[in-house]
Amino acid sequence: MTTEAQGAALPEVARPSKLARALRGIGTFMRKNPLGGIGAVMVISVLIMAAGVEVFQRYDPLYQDYLDRLLPPGPAHFMGTDEFGRDLWARVVGGSRISVIVGFIAVAVGASIGLVIGIVSGYFGGLTDNIIQRIIEVMLAFPGLLLALALMATLGAGLDKVIIAISVGFIPRTARTMRSTVLSAKENVYVEAARAIGATNKRIMFRHVLPNVTAPFLIIVSGLLGSAILVEATLSFLGLGIPPPFPSWGRMLSSSVASYALTAPWMVIFPGLAITWLVLGFNLFGDALRDVWDPRLRGSQ
Repeated sequence: MTTEAQGAALPEVARPSKLARALRGIGTFMRKNPLGGIGAVMVISVLIMAAGVEVFQRYDPLYQDYLDRLLPPGPAHFMGTDEFGRDLWARVVGGSRISVIVGFIAVAVGASIGLVIGIVSGYFGGLTDNIIQRIIEVMLAFPGLLLALALMATLGAGLDKVIIAISVGFIPRTARTMRSTVLSAKENVYVEAARAIGATNKRIMFRHVLPNVTAPFLIIVSGLLGSAILVEATLSFLGLGIPPPFPSWGRMLSSSVASYALTAPWMVIFPGLAITWLVLGFNLFGDALRDVWDPRLRGSQ
């Protein structure tokens, strides 16, 4: 039998589909990182709720019914009602969309700008690095929440203003971390080879350095998402976040914690649980990603 005939006689091995490989990868991740899997489920549950607000809400979150004000949780109102007779479940669900929008956009903007600044600073070094790092140090001298409060007091209330205020605080944190990663990545052999064949600095930075710092960048992003949710809730709690009457978890807490913490505790408990649920989910998932992608932690296991 010829070689061609033997090859033709061998049965063709079916390769798993992309969906099967993805499901297998998810299963492996859940098995090796159970807490990270739980965090992912917690985050996904909120994302589904935020995407299908109209489906999950039973009432209009802005509708006021003074005959049903301060009702405790029951069959008609899962989480009770507030001082204006608005359904608390509908407001918690509506607040999830605002928290998700603010969190993801603020992190995407702030972390992306910080990524570019960190790559430029770490790659060029010298005077460019010194100037950028002095500016970063000035920004890092202000706590993120204090910087956001100052920006909100200057810009005024509004969803876009909240996103800007939160994203600015994430720029120096991301830039400083990515700079240290780029300092290590630019010393690799493939960067020297690209420079030797005449590749431009722009091509080396974004074609060779950037793909090799993506994993640390995603780890940073996963951690910043939880911080963004907390900062948005804090700003709303202090009256500088999302303006009323739109539902916001932080504003729901601020309007009820002083006057109704004892007489209507459900008005404090459920928004607080929603914030805790989402932030804890992001933190658990981010820690799991760090354990998976950080080569130093992976080598110690």
